[in-house]
Amino acid sequence: MTDVTALYNQLLEPSPALLSDIATLDGDIMILGVGGKMGPALAKLARRALNLVGSERKVIGASRFSEPGLVEELNQLGIETHVVDLLNEDQLDSLPAAKNVLYLAGTKFGTTGKESFTWAMNAYLPGRVAEKYRDSNIVVFSTGNVYPLTPVDAGGATEKLSPEPLGEYAQSCLGRERVFQYFSTKNNTPVFIYRLNYANDVSYGVLLEIAKAVKERKPIDLRMGYVNVIWQGDANEIAIRALNHCSVPAKMVNVTGPETVSIKWLGGQFGNIFGQEPVFINTEESTALLSNAGVSNDLFGYPKVLLNQMIELIAEWVNQGGKTINKPTHFQERQGKF
Repeated sequence: MTDVTALYNQLLEPSPALLSDIATLDGDIMILGVGGKMGPALAKLARRALNLVGSERKVIGASRFSEPGLVEELNQLGIETHVVDLLNEDQLDSLPAAKNVLYLAGTKFGTTGKESFTWAMNAYLPGRVAEKYRDSNIVVFSTGNVYPLTPVDAGGATEKLSPEPLGEYAQSCLGRERVFQYFSTKNNTPVFIYRLNYANDVSYGVLLEIAKAVKERKPIDLRMGYVNVIWQGDANEIAIRALNHCSVPAKMVNVTGPETVSIKWLGGQFGNIFGQEPVFINTEESTALLSNAGVSNDLFGYPKVLLNQMIELIAEWVNQGGKTINKPTHFQERQGKF
């Protein structure tokens, strides 16, 4: 694993653009929901970037921390941690102030049957956080799921397209956005709403799911025939740099890669690498969940990790039996049920 791990770690190094932006940032960085899928890598990236520019500003992470050993791992890197249930008012109030907040808290999977908890996490909690951190810059992680499915040849939904969330998860995410928008205007709080789909790492993501399906000869459903993907490291860099672009009223930006990527083509690419014929079921439909990242590209530039690099790295990771996490994207879902 030495070579692939070295390449992976190299791709996690902060870019010159991130170092330039973070050097101008005032105040500490608080990451709410740091224990989730992207949070640990985001916290490490922010701490590494601050170290490289010689800043002693804090990176603070708050979460329930269900993953064993994560608190200790982050603490060893100089990241301050707080073990809290953000829905507990007293525990939320106990968190320290921070000039910059990255809001990653939320729930997606298991929505069906737990609708009330989903709405509490995704639409009620944002109001409590917005009030507590009314004097901060807040980057709010959201999702492209708030958009309707769009024609695959239309270039993806832009920020000007009216949301049409399908299912209670997506509806609650739009609720999260609307609550932050309200408090942004009410309290004059600068906010950046960050609509992401889909982040990819060697340990999770659409690309890993396709790679494993090809390798294991499992059928790949083609009905959601196209996706957008972005390397997690690039997505995390954009999130941190977005702290310099928060505004009143809240700014809304799609974050993803520049390509509309064919699932069938991805299966073929991994099939070529593994020497394995992919197994497909169903056929591509004329619409898909797609976002246009033109505004993000204007603000932050194109992602530094290219699609072919992601494919090659993830294929090698799978070939060598690298560690993965069981957090599927459910990108195939067309009815909004998670």
